[in-house]
Amino acid sequence: MNDLQLVVFDLAGTTVKDQGEVPQAFTAALAEHGLTVTAEQLSNVRGSSKRQAVFNLLPDEPGRAQRAEVIYASFCAHLTRRYQTQGVAPMEGALQVFQWLRAQGVRVALNTGFDRDITRLLLAALQWEEGVVDAVICGDDVAQGRPAPYLIFHAMEATSTTCPQQVMNVGDTALDLHAGYNAGVRWNIGVLSGAHSQAQLESAPHTCLFPSIAVLPQFWSKVKSDILQCGAGLLDSGTARGED
Repeated sequence: MNDLQLVVFDLAGTTVKDQGEVPQAFTAALAEHGLTVTAEQLSNVRGSSKRQAVFNLLPDEPGRAQRAEVIYASFCAHLTRRYQTQGVAPMEGALQVFQWLRAQGVRVALNTGFDRDITRLLLAALQWEEGVVDAVICGDDVAQGRPAPYLIFHAMEATSTTCPQQVMNVGDTALDLHAGYNAGVRWNIGVLSGAHSQAQLESAPHTCLFPSIAVLPQFWSKVKSDILQCGAGLLDSGTARGED
């Protein structure tokens, strides 16, 4: 595994079970301010910076930025309450995958559109605060969230990884995959365990689609040259940069 130096995983829907808390919190926060959104609108902002997502969901009118900040604070409060009352659960196999990668000398980073306070809440509930991963990069650590590549670049910086061709990016949304493409990672993996469907992920640049991250160790031996040769249980489509 010498060529692979870093794996950057998304949080909700990829390494943490997504039980609908994020769209529920968005809907509740917007409703408090007399706004409604469709399921499609919510789906389109999944994977993005949550602060930017709130801004994008608001009509373009005077005071939009200030209103977005108020609604974003409400979103954070709703999401925090949901996580505290409903609990937080890891995706099956997540911890084992982290341990397996790190045993191979591969660094592991988490990146997310959540701000640092919500991320701390999640990591504390999961008992992932110390010694589980090598870096955690949050939405408020970067000037621009996905599809910009900055979350991945910050993860590389935090883990002393200098070459994107030694990086794997893993996420459950199209924006995760676009961010990986924009960062120039060698392996850009979509998982079907979260927010977006197979069709949505297939429309984004990717190396391969996995049912979940649990199969990653099982299929790592399938890596040949720059292409993951997907076997049974995987959905084969595209190349490392989403080209035919």
